[in-house]
Amino acid sequence: MVVQGAVCKCAWSKEGKTDILKVKTHSKHFANDKGSAKKLQATTKEIGKTFELNSFGSCRKQPLGNDQYKVCIVDLTEWKNPYEKITLSNEGKILLEDSKATCSMGTPNCIEIVKHGQVSEPSVQNFQKADPDVQNRINPLLKLHEAGKPEFNFNGIEQN
Repeated sequence: MVVQGAVCKCAWSKEGKTDILKVKTHSKHFANDKGSAKKLQATTKEIGKTFELNSFGSCRKQPLGNDQYKVCIVDLTEWKNPYEKITLSNEGKILLEDSKATCSMGTPNCIEIVKHGQVSEPSVQNFQKADPDVQNRINPLLKLHEAGKPEFNFNGIEQN
């Protein structure tokens, strides 16, 4: 699932710039974060100007000549390939990592999701359920005891 903070890019950006998706159509459906207060689920209703900068740089669909192009102003008209089985309160379908958007200046499906926006947030419960031997081998900075209480080892100095 795609959430607020997802990174998107346009196939027509001359510089290959990205922009950050902002969820503006609802304020009650969250995913990923522990506190359920930061990562709003993105839906097919995120159309119009719904990015932080609303620009992917220079737009190759708008040439000015001499290898110059007009500045991109993102204006989404629709999203394709959402998760069809759930409709949220804003009447939108949840966007997935392979969903694509159409810009009023671009061609269909020219805007793609590069990063879905979800971030891993380990909790105390994750440490309690983790196998200490495996975790200590994966992360040498972490010294996990049987009780699940982590200690961190920076520069050979153990800290609680």
